[in-house]
Amino acid sequence: MKFSVIFEAQLADPTVEREHQLIRDCVEQAVFAEEMGFDRIWAVEHHGLLWYSHMTAPEVFLTWVAARTRTIRIGHGVVCMPFNFNHPVRVAERAAMLDLLSGGRLDLGAGRGGTRQETSLCGVDPDRTTQEVEEALRIIGKSWQQDELEHHGELLDIGPHPILPRPVQRPHPPLFLACSRTETLVQAAELGVGALVMGFAGPESIAAMRTAYDAAVAARDGSRFVSTAVNDHFSVLCPTIVLDDREQARRTGIRGQRFFAQSIGHWYGGAGIPDEAVVPGADEAAELHRAAEQVVARLHEQDIPVRPTATATFHADHAYGTADDAIAYVRRLAAAGADEIMCLVQMGTVPQEACMETLRQWGEKVIPHFRGL
Repeated sequence: MKFSVIFEAQLADPTVEREHQLIRDCVEQAVFAEEMGFDRIWAVEHHGLLWYSHMTAPEVFLTWVAARTRTIRIGHGVVCMPFNFNHPVRVAERAAMLDLLSGGRLDLGAGRGGTRQETSLCGVDPDRTTQEVEEALRIIGKSWQQDELEHHGELLDIGPHPILPRPVQRPHPPLFLACSRTETLVQAAELGVGALVMGFAGPESIAAMRTAYDAAVAARDGSRFVSTAVNDHFSVLCPTIVLDDREQARRTGIRGQRFFAQSIGHWYGGAGIPDEAVVPGADEAAELHRAAEQVVARLHEQDIPVRPTATATFHADHAYGTADDAIAYVRRLAAAGADEIMCLVQMGTVPQEACMETLRQWGEKVIPHFRGL
């Protein structure tokens, strides 16, 4: 069993000053995660998603963390792979450089970055994102295993060109795909890349997703592999706040999770923002401003119920409570088929001291319970 921490860099009621402190706080958490015995950190990539994610340049964040650590693995969870976000050759170059400088500690995940906010910002064609992600993974796999990259695909024609530098890990860093639906799980299995399961739906849903992934692994014939190096690692999200005071931990975690639900619901279709935040006929800027005010106002409630959104089922049955509660929840995730527990600690309303205490509790009490099992 592996343990990691994932960073969205979420921020309620954002100002420039709070945003700057948030990024510094995430670095502090990432460095502390190594001290506490975590195996890996992951950093997302999103663009223009106010509140939900201010992690717009994960390659810089991860490089900064790598320079301040020695053993913890450094993961892109994920790079937005559609070409107008990141050309696949540039992804390969940057990732190989970070793998080199970190001493071979890099993991590389791919994703679509499919919100309208993001695709419109960078001129991405939403109808091509799935196809572009797959072709990007093929290009990256080739670029790290050939002296010169030559690729003639459906969307891009490249080469022959040398792609420099080469990564330390051979034949290359492990590849992953962000998975939230059965279709993407099947795609990951058929491509021969690991699954980063980003859902909130709990162990029963995770078990069903693992079953779908394993079935696709068993049925594949290798014809769609993006590399000779196959990665069947199954990593699952685990929202968590762990404190000595169980009820305080649950209040803090559920409140943070509600923020997550509302902010992601807004950008992925608007379901997470309260109805009163939307004014018919208002221009987009005014509507977003009013929505922000409503979100912040609701977050000042201490006992906020968690309710479904259009993108996932959000409930409070996660690793919120004491270390013993977290251990019990991890056992359920392990039974569901998790190879790795991705701890989501930094949610928009969770104070830094609660994040640091959660990491300490995991490092001193939770992780040691599972080492060697």
